[in-house]
Amino acid sequence: MKLNRHLASIASLVAIAAAGPALAETTLTIATVNNGDMVRMQSMTDDFTKANPDIKLEWVTLEENVLRQKVTTDIATKGGQYDVLTIGTYEVPIWAKKGWLVPLDNLGADYNVDDLLPAIRNGLSADGKLYASPFYGESSYVMYRKDLFEKAGLTMPDKPTWDFIKQAADKITDRANGINGICLRGKAGWGENMAFLTAMSNSFGARWFDEKWQPQFDQPEWKSTLQFYVDLMKADGPAGSSSNGFNENLTLFQQGKCGMWIDATVAGSFVTDPKASTVADKVGFALAPDNGLGKRGNWLWAWSLAVPAGSAKIDAAEKFISWATSAHYTDLVAAKDGWANVPPGTRTSLYKNADYLKAAPFAQMTIDSINTADPTKPTVKPVPYTGVQFVAIPEFQGLGDTVGKLFSAALAGQSSVDDALKSAQDVATRTMTKGGYIK
Repeated sequence: MKLNRHLASIASLVAIAAAGPALAETTLTIATVNNGDMVRMQSMTDDFTKANPDIKLEWVTLEENVLRQKVTTDIATKGGQYDVLTIGTYEVPIWAKKGWLVPLDNLGADYNVDDLLPAIRNGLSADGKLYASPFYGESSYVMYRKDLFEKAGLTMPDKPTWDFIKQAADKITDRANGINGICLRGKAGWGENMAFLTAMSNSFGARWFDEKWQPQFDQPEWKSTLQFYVDLMKADGPAGSSSNGFNENLTLFQQGKCGMWIDATVAGSFVTDPKASTVADKVGFALAPDNGLGKRGNWLWAWSLAVPAGSAKIDAAEKFISWATSAHYTDLVAAKDGWANVPPGTRTSLYKNADYLKAAPFAQMTIDSINTADPTKPTVKPVPYTGVQFVAIPEFQGLGDTVGKLFSAALAGQSSVDDALKSAQDVATRTMTKGGYIK
């Protein structure tokens, strides 16, 4: 009897050994933003989990401003709440230099880092190493209703000026029929209204700081920028525009309530999607406006995936990031939702893909906009910082949010343009003095 039990035990051990080691399940907590491309990614992850049954995914999906706040707090305090972070071109170089991010050295042989668009790759690197992988890249451009322009006897140039935009907005505004001539970001936040207004200010000749880090909100170029914006939105923008960010304006445009919308190039697939947009077949595209000073009002950004330093799940996190930002993922989206809906703005090969170029009427304008944004020379006058729609210093996140609230209040009529600029100058001077930038 004892011999039989002993033989049975040996047989069971042999069977376990033959089956291989039991897979220990790893749970990755992924913090991401609540925009369309990221929501789509969550719906596609069966492809990843089938290939990686030992990795479970948990999602924390947040509105843009909230995401930034929570992710920044967690990584700065080494909270360890997330294993994969959705962060942008602003954070990556700063956080990498602080030692807060893991360099992405093991994305696999199929990843092909050299296929990344140079402008996007450079913004996500520090000391020659990639610290985040771009899920999608973007600049900004003008989206407009071709039918409304035709009705008004207007022709949108490929390279419009701000004066033309104002004249066109005045002509196509039809409040009686619920049509606003233009929709622009008004929601406060360094990545919301200040992304738009900073890029816009570049084309007006403005800058956040001069070469000695002195704030420049008391200069005429900023007055021209903010006054033009407020007057344009009051005359031709939607009601409650000081509360509208990317998602709110996207909805308005899709519903046919905006004659023009100047915003992220990634919106191209959403405004031309007949399943979501009532004006899908009526949309045209043009470069962001200029004032003849040599700079357009277009930005440069990438929503990207990164791994916080100190994570105990680096291997699994890099596996997921490699999958989500791969050419394979692009093919998955193309097969399920069509080529027009694949994540744009990250890889050179996409803009050589005939299927994509045929399906995406916004493709050429997107790549042209990305390629004309220069973070190293973002302004007309010289500046000591890099970044097109942001200033690449740690203090900018808090300062940009504060200035965004001041400018949003001016748009809402709660303060004058002059008062908003004076307050912005004061808070920026205090911030830069405290940070040791102003000697």
